[in-house]
Amino acid sequence: MNNHTELKDKVEYQIKRIKKAERERPNLISQTIYIGTLGLVMVLPVVAGVYLGRWIDSLLEGYSVRWTLSLLITGVIIGFFNVYYLIKE
Repeated sequence: MNNHTELKDKVEYQIKRIKKAERERPNLISQTIYIGTLGLVMVLPVVAGVYLGRWIDSLLEGYSVRWTLSLLITGVIIGFFNVYYLIKE
């Protein structure tokens, strides 16, 4: 009798898991939002780095793109880490 009860409990648990998975299945809108978020967390550090670098370079005398390039590369690296950690979650 005990085996019958255990089997019934396991089957009911699996049915609940399947129904929950069907309710939480990603749809087109949620996937589009996810891809948009990935793009945003990649692009924002790059754009912020370029703007900050251009501002610092404009304060220096002469023609210089040293800070712009340095902060551009830093923004790309930070963007890749952001995307990696977002996908990892």
